[in-house]
Amino acid sequence: MFQEVGKNDPSLLDLSIVCIYDYSTDTYSSYLEEELPALWPILENCDMLIGYNSDHFDIPILNKYYPGDLTKIKSLDILKEIKDSFGRRLSLNTIAEGTLGTAKSANGLQAITWWRQGEIDKIRKYCLDDVKITKEVYDYALKNKELKFKDGGVMQTIKLDPSEWENLEASGMTFTLPF
Repeated sequence: MFQEVGKNDPSLLDLSIVCIYDYSTDTYSSYLEEELPALWPILENCDMLIGYNSDHFDIPILNKYYPGDLTKIKSLDILKEIKDSFGRRLSLNTIAEGTLGTAKSANGLQAITWWRQGEIDKIRKYCLDDVKITKEVYDYALKNKELKFKDGGVMQTIKLDPSEWENLEASGMTFTLPF
């Protein structure tokens, strides 16, 4: 928790589990800290990292475990795109409810409780559910060029331009060594 590390700096937090969807294999997978070496080649071979608040939260945490620099891999942070288009940040749950008609299965604070209780399977399910929602939100935005949310019971639309997402600049790849 941020209160425990004394700053609102995600890179000071520890990783519990990483869950991903890989478009090239159409598979979901998860990795505990000791399994991260199996994740690096997948990330290094991807066209782009896609997440929700990932540039600010997920990538900085994961980067402290990676032997290279994950910020050099092209990334798309859907929350950043929403903020750039709409002018404010909205939770993944708010976007999922408005766009997909579904809610998240839990929240990050519940995941911390599960971690402390050793309930790794519950964290894995929660994180995989979040990845599935993020993928569906991304796919919806690609197809419809918008996302939706309810504001005071009124449906709002956020216009997006996904054609620009493929043109995001990648800085140069950093690779792990196989030994």
